[in-house]
Amino acid sequence: MPTSPPAPYTFTALDEDDRREVTALDTLIFPDPRSLDDLLTSPDSLEWERMWGIRDGEELAAIHGTHSLTRYPVPGAHTRCGWLTWVGVHPGHRRRGLLRAMITHHLQECRDRGEVVSGLVAAEPAIYGRFGYGLAARHIELNLPRGSALRPVPGSQDIGIRIADFSTEKHGELISDIHRRSGDVGLGRPGWATWETPGLKASRTTLTPALTSGKEPLRILLAAAGEQVLGYATFRRTLTWQPTGPDGTVQVLDFAALDPAATHRMWSVLLDLDLMTHVTTPMLALDDPLLELLLDIRKASAGIQDNSWLRIVDLPGALQARKLASALDVVVEVVDPLLPGNTGRWRIAGRPWEHPDVGATDRPPAVSLDIRELSAGYLGGASLLQSLNAGLGTVHDARAAADLAVALSWPTAPVVNWIF
Repeated sequence: MPTSPPAPYTFTALDEDDRREVTALDTLIFPDPRSLDDLLTSPDSLEWERMWGIRDGEELAAIHGTHSLTRYPVPGAHTRCGWLTWVGVHPGHRRRGLLRAMITHHLQECRDRGEVVSGLVAAEPAIYGRFGYGLAARHIELNLPRGSALRPVPGSQDIGIRIADFSTEKHGELISDIHRRSGDVGLGRPGWATWETPGLKASRTTLTPALTSGKEPLRILLAAAGEQVLGYATFRRTLTWQPTGPDGTVQVLDFAALDPAATHRMWSVLLDLDLMTHVTTPMLALDDPLLELLLDIRKASAGIQDNSWLRIVDLPGALQARKLASALDVVVEVVDPLLPGNTGRWRIAGRPWEHPDVGATDRPPAVSLDIRELSAGYLGGASLLQSLNAGLGTVHDARAAADLAVALSWPTAPVVNWIF
C-alpha cells in the first residue's frame, strides 16, 4: 500500500515547535473567529509523535494526526483504535492526491501499532466513505421547551443537586472519571470514547480566556447521593429580553450519569431553570434515556446527524475484539482496495455474548460486500441488512445474511458525545 504523496510533496514529522504553523493552517481550512495567539493559549490536545504534515518545499500543504485510544469501547469489550484528527489540505494544494496519501499513511501506522480500527468525526460526511470508512453511529440533538415533563423515576427526588462555576482544579478529575464510567453502564456504550490521553483530557477539562470570551462562565451541575457523585452536566445560558418577557436558552454541553435516578433528576433541573425558554442537548445516542423519559416527544425539535465513522484496519483482529449478540457461523467475502490483507473470504463463528473465531476460508460466502459496509455495522448501531437491502453488497444466502446482521447488532446504540 503506497503511503507517499505525489512528487514534489514529501511527508514530514511534526512536533510541538510546529504548533503555530499547524494551527495557522488549520484555521485557514476551518475558519475560526479567534486570533491565532488566542488559540495557542488553549490546551493542546494533539499527540505530536503521531502528527504528520506534507510539505511542498517549505510550505505546509496538508496535516493529519491520530489519537491513540487503547480502550475504545466496542460491543461487549474494548480495543485499540487510532482516531484520525486534524485532517486538512491547504486550499492551494487540493485535488493532488494529498488526502489519499494521508489516509493510507494513517491506516498503515494503525496496523503497525496494532490498532484494529480507525475512527473519526467527519467535518464533511461525503469524504471518508471512499476510503472504507462506514457510518457506524448516528446521534440526535434536541431543542426542548422549558418545563418539558418527564415520566417519574423512583429515587430521583433523593438525588441532591449542586451547581457551581466550573473549575479545572475542582472538577476536572471528577468529571473525567464519571465520563469514563458512564460509558460502561449496563452492557456498555460502543463508541463512547473517553478522554484517554493527557491532551484529550486537558482539552475537555481546562478553560482559558479564549474559550470563554463573550460567554457566560461555564457552569457544572453535579448529582449526588450523599457524598457519592453520580452524574454531571456542563452548561451555559444566553438571555435576551423580548416585549413578552425573558427569552433564554440553556446549552447543555456535556452530560453523563451513572444511574437512572441521577439522569432523571439532572434533566428535571436543566429543563426548569428560571428565565429560560429552551434547552438544547448535547449529542445523544439514538436510545438515550431522555427520549424515553419525555412525556411529549412532539414538543422536542430533533435533528439527527452522522456521528462516528469507523474503518476496520485489521479484519480478523477487529471482529475478534468485539462480542456477538447471537450465535453465528457465516462466511463473508470482503473487498478492501486500500488494505488488501482484509480482502478475501472470512468465516466468522461464535456463541452469543462471546468473542468469535475469525479465519480465512475457501467456503462459498453467504454475503459479499465492501469493507465500508462491514465497518458501518461493526459497532452494532447500523444493520448490515439495511446496506444489503440498499444494494450495497450481494446476498447469496438470505437466512445467513440475517444471522450475520443480528449477531453484529448490539442492544445499546453507539455514540461519541464530543468532537475530537
